Amino acid sequence: MSAVAIKNAKEQLFDNGFLDLEVDPTLDLIKEIKKLKKQKNAVLLAHYYQDSEIQDIADYIGDSLGLSQQAASTKADMIVFAGVHFMAETAKILSPSKKVILPDLKAGCSLADSCPAPLFKKFKEKYPDHVVVSYINCTAELKTLTDICCTSTNALHIINSIPKDKGIIFAPDKNLGKYLIKKTGRDLVLWNGACMVHEVFSREKISKLVRQNPDAEFIAHPECEPHILAKADFIGSTTGLLNYTKSSDSKKFIVATESGILHQMEKHSPNKIFIPAPPNNSCACNDCPHMKRNTLEKLYLALKYELPEIILPNSVLKKGRACIDRMLDISANAGL
Repeated sequence: MSAVAIKNAKEQLFDNGFLDLEVDPTLDLIKEIKKLKKQKNAVLLAHYYQDSEIQDIADYIGDSLGLSQQAASTKADMIVFAGVHFMAETAKILSPSKKVILPDLKAGCSLADSCPAPLFKKFKEKYPDHVVVSYINCTAELKTLTDICCTSTNALHIINSIPKDKGIIFAPDKNLGKYLIKKTGRDLVLWNGACMVHEVFSREKISKLVRQNPDAEFIAHPECEPHILAKADFIGSTTGLLNYTKSSDSKKFIVATESGILHQMEKHSPNKIFIPAPPNNSCACNDCPHMKRNTLEKLYLALKYELPEIILPNSVLKKGRACIDRMLDISANAGL
């Protein structure tokens, strides 16, 4: 059987990225994953929102851009990104010579998907003199239409770095955009996108939980809706929330972001209590179904077959990199 035939046979095992294979239940998956990582000189990245068992075997745990930067600094030949599609794309943009694998191609993102590049391009044409600032949580294709990228950590600084007489389009997250309007006083043109995870928190249930726990601090991610952020004692990125719980004197926190971060909070502060903010449905916690598509079984199979692979056209790699580099330059000049 030729190498091409073998590759084609492997790819047929993947139904749009979903691994339709059974894994031997007697396998020690953690042991096998570690073995394959070493054999293939691979680095395993896990976003904070992954299941705890995946976080615990990852080489690096963190936010999407930070993980991609860490992977780029390694000598690994392959990056396995336990996250969602746009994150793996960002890793490929920053490490074009490395093979980037996403365990499940169906691990999308409601926020990134809410801003299709072709529609945004037409939207952008209505404001030809505006600077486009896009949140890093967007597709590679949208990055090619972006002047400056930003993260939830540096978004405020990026907006303030743009001359006040210059119009700004902010995409794709309207909630982060509204937060930036409030903090900067700028009149941003917002794309109407949002993250499903951060839009389901219940104001009534949170208010009740706060009353029941007067000794707790309520902390929230800026992707939450304005009426949720108005109640927060602290607002920050996922990493920012984690760092805040480590440094705060408080012993109890109500956390409004994806519940996967609670694993790291509990590991770093075992003597503190962390309560996931309740959503407006019957679920006891707030999970991203896309993030949770990744499993140990899929990680094992992805490493074994080196699929599904993220492949981007050279034009997308080049244009997508430009807006990230501009963000990094602005941040570096400010000492961030």
